[in-house]
Amino acid sequence: MTEATKISSTDLATIEKALGADAKTLLEHKCEKVPSSLLHLPSADFVDRFMAPSDRNPRVMRSMQTLFDSGRLAGTGYLSILPVDQGIEHSAGASFAKNPIYFDSDKIVELAIEGGCNAVASTFGVLGSVSRKYAHKIPFVVKLNHNEFLSYPNKFDQIMFGQVRQAYEMGAVAVGATIYFGSPESARQIQEVAAAFEEAHRLGMVTILWCYLRNNAFKVDGKDGKPGVDYHTAADLTAQANHLGVTIGADIIKQKLPETNGGFDALKFGKTDKRVYSDLTSDHPIDLTRYQVVNCYMGRQGLINSGGPSGENDLAQAIKTAVINKRAGGMGLISGRKAFQKDMKDGIVLLNAIQDVYLCKGVTIA
Repeated sequence: MTEATKISSTDLATIEKALGADAKTLLEHKCEKVPSSLLHLPSADFVDRFMAPSDRNPRVMRSMQTLFDSGRLAGTGYLSILPVDQGIEHSAGASFAKNPIYFDSDKIVELAIEGGCNAVASTFGVLGSVSRKYAHKIPFVVKLNHNEFLSYPNKFDQIMFGQVRQAYEMGAVAVGATIYFGSPESARQIQEVAAAFEEAHRLGMVTILWCYLRNNAFKVDGKDGKPGVDYHTAADLTAQANHLGVTIGADIIKQKLPETNGGFDALKFGKTDKRVYSDLTSDHPIDLTRYQVVNCYMGRQGLINSGGPSGENDLAQAIKTAVINKRAGGMGLISGRKAFQKDMKDGIVLLNAIQDVYLCKGVTIA
């Protein structure tokens, strides 16, 4: 049975089946550490409630509302975005060999439209090549910088591939950028992205930050028979990256789902407080993700989690990630490889299944 034959549904029973053994712990968990009453949650009037009091100009507010009013999630305050910048970030061959139709930029945008997404995020080249055909049909998010992955030896750096005004002239509703927090180049990246986001706001565009950690020292080798730990996805470290990201003007934070915690203590650097671990988080994935939301000004800036690489059980994994994000108080999911590294019909089903989690009233805020 292909994934395309597994019909997505807003029925809670369908979501429970996809979650399998994790259904009870994910759907019934109650966040006791940081209650939902403290959060600013996604809603149909999110722009009125949380952007209007800010320093964002009316054109940025209009652009954010355009994102919210597009796709299957229109009118909910949630976002489903298709990101396809992997042709640069991971190489085109590694990204598209599984399904070569996506070497064609037209097919990338077609997938986002047919998949009911709020927006498509991609490169200057991809979106520019089809802008006159599609910019008025689906919101564009133009990715400003990339790690081009061809320099030898490879290094962790994000460099600008174009100008903010190019995205504006292309008809983009938003721009995106990546910062590798923790990398030797992060200070320069912070300054570049802060300046780019200021210009984007001045031109009326929404800003989305790919808010990632990157340093080999964040991986700790195992010893005494215990496995090593990769703290690139630690809740405390990623949450602090989120806090830096919203500080420099990100309207939306794209972050990996947390898989562990205690990065500051384990790596013995920076500053933290024991109450982060005793009072504000637990080992539960929804509590860990909620701490990421907390560091986005309690949800005033939206948190969208990334879908991760394609592999086995993509449909179930995508639904699980969406459930965790929604119940934690997040704003949605940005999932690319799981959708485009398969037949388009299967990719559409997967995107719709993600959206169904946010449409399902039975999946509540924890």
